Amino acid sequence: MRKIYAVTLNPEERASLEKVVSTGRTSAKRQTHGRILLKADVGLAGPGWTDEQICTALDVSPATVARVRKRFVEEGLEAVTHRRKARRPSRCRLDGTQEAHLLALACSPAPEGHARWTLRLLADRMVVLEYVESISYETVRSVLKKTSSSPI
Repeated sequence: MRKIYAVTLNPEERASLEKVVSTGRTSAKRQTHGRILLKADVGLAGPGWTDEQICTALDVSPATVARVRKRFVEEGLEAVTHRRKARRPSRCRLDGTQEAHLLALACSPAPEGHARWTLRLLADRMVVLEYVESISYETVRSVLKKTSSSPI
């Protein structure tokens, strides 16, 4: 079966990948991706191995080989050997005022029938008091951890 994404490395790319693989100073993932590209190269200097041969030799899945080949053909060598940037950056769930309300609530006496505040109780109370539209207990935990406060 003919490969849809055939890897053909030019001499500069091949030299760069051989350096990455031989030095051992980069991450294992980057070295593995480099080895995959070197073995999949169908150019004059490359061995042109099949995906099955690469999987067996490098102990990776066929999907990994296909994904690396596809990324190289579509995006180039830099995209394969370097990490991707986050698709969507994480954003702060609460602003400063909302965090202040949360801290004040956590430091207040626990509600009737409870010995202490729990993360879920704090999250629910923040919604009831209309400080936020919705909030997860995990967000409450991270805010309290960040400020060195703990309801427990």
